[in-house]
Amino acid sequence: QWSEGTVSLTVSVGPRSRPGTQISPLNNMLGSAVPQPPHIIFIMTDDQGFNDIGYHSSDIRTPVLDKLAADGVKLENYYIQPICTPSRSQLITGRYQIHTGLQHSIIRPRQPSCLPFDQVTLPQRLQELGYSTHMVGKWHLGFYKKECLPTRRGFDSYFGSLTGSVNYYTYESCDGPELCGFDLHEGESVAWGHRGKYSTHLYTQRVRRILASHDPHSQPLFIFLSFQAVHTPLQSPREYIYPYRGLGNVARRKYAAMVSAVDEAVRNVTYALRKYGYYQNSVIIFTTDNGGQPVSGGSNWPLRGRKGTYWEGGVRGLGFIHSPLLRRKRRVSKALVHITDWYPTLVGLAGGNESLTEGLDGYNVWEAIILQFPPTVQKQCAVNGNKAHSDIYQSYENKKNNNKCYCSQNITLLKASSVETVEKV
Repeated sequence: QWSEGTVSLTVSVGPRSRPGTQISPLNNMLGSAVPQPPHIIFIMTDDQGFNDIGYHSSDIRTPVLDKLAADGVKLENYYIQPICTPSRSQLITGRYQIHTGLQHSIIRPRQPSCLPFDQVTLPQRLQELGYSTHMVGKWHLGFYKKECLPTRRGFDSYFGSLTGSVNYYTYESCDGPELCGFDLHEGESVAWGHRGKYSTHLYTQRVRRILASHDPHSQPLFIFLSFQAVHTPLQSPREYIYPYRGLGNVARRKYAAMVSAVDEAVRNVTYALRKYGYYQNSVIIFTTDNGGQPVSGGSNWPLRGRKGTYWEGGVRGLGFIHSPLLRRKRRVSKALVHITDWYPTLVGLAGGNESLTEGLDGYNVWEAIILQFPPTVQKQCAVNGNKAHSDIYQSYENKKNNNKCYCSQNITLLKASSVETVEKV
């Protein structure tokens, strides 16, 4: 039992390009001759549980996500962080949060903190490789000064919310009951004119606008679509709730509706990729940022734990890759993939060399995922160096009888004895 210290995963995985090694040529990494680096569409949902997708036998219908995953590669040994800011920082920097100082919790709206300025971000590296880079949606990596903003950290354009949670229609964000503000931004300006539009729809419309205005044959495109869904507050247009009227749990009903709205949004994005000529040379990656929150309608079944914990339900994520360029499709990958791995993997996919960025904790896992090499290399993934966000020893007040109840969570070292079995020791 650990009260504090680095929690890690040790697993056997396929060959990985380590920091400092040359990346394979694009035509070796992809399935056919590639005229230019592929367009990369990275889609992240917020607080979507392991069981909150159709292909995991969920009670939530996600036909679009199911089809994309079925025709691509499902990542069934994929690990993330238990809360928002650490996961997002690891994606953007390729480094564990214990190496960026963001391991303690989320960045709150009033907190004078953001992604460290000495970090070369993933979009900055992709810009160096000739990409046009755009972010739409939730940032949650700090904004206390302009240098923290997405447009100063490698994105050519940004449209979305900077804080961790906003109202899906009014874009009101609160840090406690006494401090609330409007949080929807276009670049470095406040986007007042979009109040009243449901964020999942609004973000999808923005992605379609970017695709329509860009020439897919002149420059590769990187879009980070970071939905705030399905994070609280539980809000959805009524037409998405009606199909789930049979669900007895009201929170689950609203949550399912929000997932269905995301599924439809992904359908609209993929339709736009085809319509505007991107699809045949594109790679779509879908992931969530952390585990689901059962009290808010999420489900991580059959995994133990929830968002904010180090159990599998908190750190094992949904993920898949879909692309017409894949050599081998319709597969399930058991290769260990950690969210830090996306940085070097996408840099490699773009034709770059990740050794140009020092201190990466992630690995280029493309060949391990796509070519399904036999497991030969050991790797550990640090989950954190601090106690859990939900706290190792929590207390909460039982308002009904005004008694305080205490519960505890044991933080354990997670060690995978194979690529398929994870045991707690």
